[in-house]
Amino acid sequence: MRLDKFLKVSRLIKRRTVANEVCTHGRVFVNGNVAKPSTKILVGDKISIEYSNRTLSYNVLAVPEGNVSIQQAKDLYEVVEEKQYTTQN
Repeated sequence: MRLDKFLKVSRLIKRRTVANEVCTHGRVFVNGNVAKPSTKILVGDKISIEYSNRTLSYNVLAVPEGNVSIQQAKDLYEVVEEKQYTTQN
């Protein structure tokens, strides 16, 4: 499954177009490498998403064939790490 579709199906990002834009801007990493929206996601991959003030990392536990329910979406990944950044003025 493509990265942008996985992010949408797993509900890590709400819309596929937003997932596509985030990937295009180099803010999503798969296994430590900057990932394109078309990057193929496999079970065991580590996905990191950079937000303005934090970075969240996830392990992929399952890759569905199509769309899944909200309850099933939580079973597709596990949160590995969350880094908060503070700005120093």
